[in-house]
Amino acid sequence: MLVLGIESSCDETGLALYDTEAGLLAHALHSQIAMHQEYGGVVPELASRDHIRRALPLLDQVLLEAGKTRQDIDAIAYTQGPGLAGALLVGASLANALAFALDIPVVPVHHLEGHLLSPLLSADPPAFPFVALLVSGGHTQLMEVDGFAHYTILGETLDDAAGEAFDKTAKLLGLSYPGGPAISRMAEFGIPGQYKLPRPMLHSGNLDFSFSGLKTAVLTQVRNAGTNICDQYKADLARAFVDAIVEVLVAKSLAALKQTHLKTLVVAGGVGANSQLREALNNAARQRGYRVHYPELAFCTDNGAMIAFAGAMRLKHWPQTADTRYEYTVRPRWDLAEVMLP
Repeated sequence: MLVLGIESSCDETGLALYDTEAGLLAHALHSQIAMHQEYGGVVPELASRDHIRRALPLLDQVLLEAGKTRQDIDAIAYTQGPGLAGALLVGASLANALAFALDIPVVPVHHLEGHLLSPLLSADPPAFPFVALLVSGGHTQLMEVDGFAHYTILGETLDDAAGEAFDKTAKLLGLSYPGGPAISRMAEFGIPGQYKLPRPMLHSGNLDFSFSGLKTAVLTQVRNAGTNICDQYKADLARAFVDAIVEVLVAKSLAALKQTHLKTLVVAGGVGANSQLREALNNAARQRGYRVHYPELAFCTDNGAMIAFAGAMRLKHWPQTADTRYEYTVRPRWDLAEVMLP
């Protein structure tokens, strides 16, 4: 079965073709970073309009790369939510219009389930069960994954997500958008221990997170510094911030593995590409006999491949997910627990 995946939840337009026998055939992605940089963040209306411009050319690109035609597609998976409503509507309307024209089913996919399953696209995929750390701009969650669509949330952020804290801290330091990669690069030049920042909920006794206090602590440091903010100051404070957030993520992940008695950790989402986090997790796992799996770097950010794969998995395990009515809604807010198999 050949499944087309369409991702348009925020500021990346991603399309991909996944074959249930041959694997991923082609994928293409357009990022809107350059367009949103002057605004310091994503402008929803601009994002939606850009998805409209990019989607069909990207479809032609993946079809050409895979050596397929539209008539070869057996089903279309699209991101139904969560995300920006207007951006989601672009992907949903394209998916349903194409499916109607081709007389094939559509499969609505939860964006986070796409991220969660993205490491399964790698050459060395993890086996169920495992603990998953979903860490991105909008979400930070730990969950026990017993199998496809069998997820138990172990802990989640009570306020800001880790990626959101990265972006807001980068903005406080006057770094470029997107903030996550910028602050990570700046931290490489920082001196460890120059500033002491809190490790929120590190000793809370549960697996929940909180990053708003860490962001506020950075704001206090910047205000206290006044006009004396040089590049080395920024680097040192960025290093302190990254060290704090990485320590919390690593500690909670290890606690989740211990609590579930599992030996495998899967890390997914945009922050999963962070080099400091990967190094710390790899070192901690090696010392304790755990294994850590990540998506390929190309699949850490939003992408069509993860949506195509998640859609194919849904068709395999839950065929009734397929929709041929072509009546669609989008879900800007959507709890992952709602997509679990009965």
